[in-house]
Amino acid sequence: MKPTRFASVVLAALLLTITAPLNAQEPKRITILYDAFGPPSALVKDWGFAALVEYGGKRVLFDTGNDAKIFESNVRQLGIDLTRLDAVVISHRHGDHTSGLTHLLEVNPGVKIYTPHENAFFKSSAPAAFIEPQPGLPPDLRYYDGKPPERWVSGTPWEKGRFEIVTATTEILPGFYVLTTRSQKPGTMEMNEASLAIRTPRGLAVIVGCSHPGVEKIVGEAAKIDPRIHTVAGGFHLVLTPHEEIQRTADTLYSDLKVERVAPGHCTSEKGFAVFLDRFKDRFDRAGLGAVVALP
Repeated sequence: MKPTRFASVVLAALLLTITAPLNAQEPKRITILYDAFGPPSALVKDWGFAALVEYGGKRVLFDTGNDAKIFESNVRQLGIDLTRLDAVVISHRHGDHTSGLTHLLEVNPGVKIYTPHENAFFKSSAPAAFIEPQPGLPPDLRYYDGKPPERWVSGTPWEKGRFEIVTATTEILPGFYVLTTRSQKPGTMEMNEASLAIRTPRGLAVIVGCSHPGVEKIVGEAAKIDPRIHTVAGGFHLVLTPHEEIQRTADTLYSDLKVERVAPGHCTSEKGFAVFLDRFKDRFDRAGLGAVVALP
């Protein structure tokens, strides 16, 4: 073998040796950054939800918790670098999922933030019908002096935010989908909620914020992308829910939607944890504050 060719072969072998372990160690996980339960640690428990999804070389933050200072503290304790995010997804408008945006935008104001459509909070377009003109009115009773603005959007507490409104299932990164569902339940009637679905070799990993529309409705929407659901993680919103309804929800995920694993958290409720643990047994992943849920 000629010296130059031998050197090329050696170099190629060295590159394979160096890069293979790096690829093998690429994170495939969900890390819980904010929740009110979990084992004792230096992390601060509080009502709310936030998680970091790392998969396929991408890093997506899902929700930001209830208190910006607590969110900042937990992120620091876990060694999370918020400047290295590929995207952020906010599930819905409630403060226990959005308050950490204040800290996030201090350290990473340029990151793109995907949200559901809202008539407030996220710079959503306002309904044009609100200012429908009425002929014959005196000028001082005309909205905007009878000259509607070219751009009419809702205000927001987070002016620096680069919000992108999602109204239909959207692939935001290769294999990462944001989907929206609408609640028809009392207290959150007609509120849109965004969820995240990630393709894995064994089906979708679905991350939910509060599941106000119903976790089974969200999973059913995700199943339109891929009927195989590997895991569902996050808040199932079963607080103040009768035991029979919690049991029905668990049975639907287990038997009808064929969910392989669950990692319930946040607003699932202690009663909900108990029912899902009993139903899924060794297919139940503990997802309290600081937990790492492995993905295939």
